[in-house]
Amino acid sequence: MVVDASSQAAQDPDWVLTVEFLQSWEEQYGRISTGAWLLFRTDWSKRADDPVRFLNMRDDGAHTPGPSQEAVEWLIQQRDIRGFGVETINTDAGQSYTWPLAYPCHTLMHGANKYGLQCLKNLDLLPPTGVVLIAAPLKIEGGSGSPLRVLALLESL
Repeated sequence: MVVDASSQAAQDPDWVLTVEFLQSWEEQYGRISTGAWLLFRTDWSKRADDPVRFLNMRDDGAHTPGPSQEAVEWLIQQRDIRGFGVETINTDAGQSYTWPLAYPCHTLMHGANKYGLQCLKNLDLLPPTGVVLIAAPLKIEGGSGSPLRVLALLESL
Protein backbone atom coordinates (compact mmCIF):
# COMPACT_ATOMS: atom_id res chain seq x y z
CA MET A 1 0.00 0.00 0.00
CA VAL A 2 1.41 3.37 -1.02
CA VAL A 3 0.57 6.43 1.06
CA ASP A 4 1.32 9.56 -0.97
CA ALA A 5 2.54 12.55 1.03
CA SER A 6 4.71 13.96 -1.75
CA SER A 7 2.97 17.35 -1.81
CA GLN A 8 3.27 17.68 1.98
CA ALA A 9 6.98 16.75 1.93
CA ALA A 10 7.61 19.22 -0.91
CA GLN A 11 6.17 22.00 1.27
CA ASP A 12 7.85 20.91 4.51
CA PRO A 13 10.89 18.60 4.64
CA ASP A 14 10.14 17.94 8.32
CA TRP A 15 6.57 16.81 7.59
CA VAL A 16 5.43 14.00 9.88
CA LEU A 17 3.01 11.22 8.94
CA THR A 18 0.19 11.10 11.50
CA VAL A 19 -2.54 8.66 12.46
CA GLU A 20 -5.08 11.20 11.20
CA PHE A 21 -3.42 11.30 7.77
CA LEU A 22 -3.43 7.50 7.62
CA GLN A 23 -7.09 7.34 8.63
CA SER A 24 -7.94 9.89 5.94
CA TRP A 25 -6.02 7.76 3.43
CA GLU A 26 -8.05 4.72 4.53
CA GLU A 27 -11.31 6.61 3.97
CA GLN A 28 -10.31 7.01 0.33
CA TYR A 29 -8.54 3.70 -0.40
CA GLY A 30 -9.75 1.22 2.22
CA ARG A 31 -8.37 -0.22 5.42
CA ILE A 32 -4.66 -0.98 5.59
CA SER A 33 -4.51 -4.77 5.48
CA THR A 34 -3.01 -6.96 8.17
CA GLY A 35 0.42 -8.07 6.96
CA ALA A 36 0.67 -5.27 4.39
CA TRP A 37 3.78 -3.36 3.50
CA LEU A 38 3.15 0.36 3.93
CA LEU A 39 5.24 2.43 1.54
CA PHE A 40 5.54 6.12 2.40
CA ARG A 41 5.81 8.14 -0.82
CA THR A 42 7.43 11.54 -0.43
CA ASP A 43 9.24 11.77 -3.80
CA TRP A 44 12.43 12.18 -1.74
CA SER A 45 14.12 9.66 -4.07
CA LYS A 46 14.12 12.35 -6.78
CA ARG A 47 16.88 14.00 -4.73
CA ALA A 48 19.08 10.87 -4.76
CA ASP A 49 21.40 12.16 -7.49
CA ASP A 50 22.39 15.08 -5.23
CA PRO A 51 23.71 13.84 -1.84
CA VAL A 52 23.43 17.29 -0.25
CA ARG A 53 19.72 17.59 -1.13
CA PHE A 54 19.05 13.92 -0.35
CA LEU A 55 20.53 14.03 3.16
CA ASN A 56 19.26 17.59 3.74
CA MET A 57 21.62 18.10 6.68
CA ARG A 58 21.79 21.31 8.68
CA ASP A 59 23.61 22.21 11.88
CA ASP A 60 20.89 20.46 13.89
CA GLY A 61 20.86 17.26 11.82
CA ALA A 62 18.83 15.86 8.94
CA HIS A 63 15.56 17.40 7.81
CA THR A 64 13.56 14.63 6.17
CA PRO A 65 9.95 13.45 6.46
CA GLY A 66 8.92 10.40 8.46
CA PRO A 67 6.22 8.92 10.69
CA SER A 68 5.22 10.15 14.13
CA GLN A 69 5.65 7.78 17.06
CA GLU A 70 1.86 7.56 17.33
CA ALA A 71 1.55 6.59 13.65
CA VAL A 72 4.17 3.87 14.10
CA GLU A 73 2.41 2.49 17.18
CA TRP A 74 -0.94 2.59 15.35
CA LEU A 75 0.47 0.77 12.31
CA ILE A 76 1.92 -1.94 14.56
CA GLN A 77 -0.92 -2.33 17.06
CA GLN A 78 -4.03 -1.44 15.05
CA ARG A 79 -3.05 -2.57 11.54
CA ASP A 80 -0.32 -5.17 12.20
CA ILE A 81 1.62 -4.24 9.07
CA ARG A 82 4.57 -6.34 7.89
CA GLY A 83 6.86 -3.39 7.38
CA PHE A 84 7.32 0.26 6.51
CA GLY A 85 9.23 1.54 3.49
CA VAL A 86 10.51 5.04 2.74
CA GLU A 87 12.42 6.94 0.06
CA THR A 88 14.68 8.68 2.58
CA ILE A 89 17.89 7.34 4.10
CA ASN A 90 16.14 6.52 7.38
CA THR A 91 12.69 5.12 8.19
CA ASP A 92 12.35 7.88 10.79
CA ALA A 93 11.91 11.62 10.37
CA GLY A 94 15.28 13.35 10.29
CA GLN A 95 14.59 15.30 13.47
CA SER A 96 13.16 12.33 15.39
CA TYR A 97 16.41 12.01 17.35
CA THR A 98 15.10 14.95 19.43
CA TRP A 99 11.79 13.26 20.31
CA PRO A 100 11.14 11.63 23.72
CA LEU A 101 11.57 8.22 22.02
CA ALA A 102 14.33 8.81 19.50
CA TYR A 103 13.95 7.05 16.14
CA PRO A 104 10.55 5.51 16.97
CA CYS A 105 10.02 3.79 13.62
CA HIS A 106 13.34 1.99 13.76
CA THR A 107 12.99 1.18 17.45
CA LEU A 108 9.33 0.14 17.54
CA MET A 109 9.07 -1.60 14.16
CA HIS A 110 12.12 -3.76 14.76
CA GLY A 111 11.05 -4.33 18.36
CA ALA A 112 7.74 -5.69 17.03
CA ASN A 113 9.55 -7.97 14.55
CA LYS A 114 8.54 -5.76 11.61
CA TYR A 115 10.71 -4.69 8.71
CA GLY A 116 12.00 -1.33 7.53
CA LEU A 117 13.01 -0.44 3.98
CA GLN A 118 14.84 2.76 3.12
CA CYS A 119 16.11 4.50 -0.02
CA LEU A 120 13.25 3.16 -2.15
CA LYS A 121 12.71 4.57 -5.63
CA ASN A 122 9.87 4.79 -8.13
CA LEU A 123 7.08 4.87 -5.56
CA ASP A 124 5.48 7.51 -7.80
CA LEU A 125 4.92 4.74 -10.38
CA LEU A 126 2.84 2.61 -8.00
CA PRO A 127 -0.89 2.77 -7.31
CA PRO A 128 -2.13 3.26 -3.73
CA THR A 129 -3.24 -0.39 -3.48
CA GLY A 130 -2.79 -3.68 -5.32
CA VAL A 131 1.00 -3.95 -5.15
CA VAL A 132 2.78 -7.18 -4.22
CA LEU A 133 6.17 -6.35 -2.73
CA ILE A 134 9.20 -8.63 -2.87
CA ALA A 135 12.14 -7.69 -0.64
CA ALA A 136 14.73 -10.44 -0.43
CA PRO A 137 17.70 -9.63 1.83
CA LEU A 138 21.07 -11.33 1.68
CA LYS A 139 21.72 -13.84 4.46
CA ILE A 140 24.41 -11.99 6.39
CA GLU A 141 25.44 -13.93 9.47
CA GLY A 142 25.13 -11.71 12.53
CA GLY A 143 23.97 -8.79 10.40
CA SER A 144 21.24 -6.37 11.39
CA GLY A 145 20.49 -5.28 7.84
CA SER A 146 21.19 -6.05 4.21
CA PRO A 147 21.29 -4.44 0.81
CA LEU A 148 18.48 -5.70 -1.36
CA ARG A 149 16.56 -5.11 -4.54
CA VAL A 150 12.91 -4.42 -3.88
CA LEU A 151 10.42 -5.43 -6.55
CA ALA A 152 6.83 -4.25 -6.79
CA LEU A 153 4.53 -6.47 -8.82
CA LEU A 154 1.27 -5.19 -10.27
CA GLU A 155 -1.57 -7.23 -11.70
CA SER A 156 -1.69 -4.92 -14.72
CA LEU A 157 -0.45 -1.48 -15.68
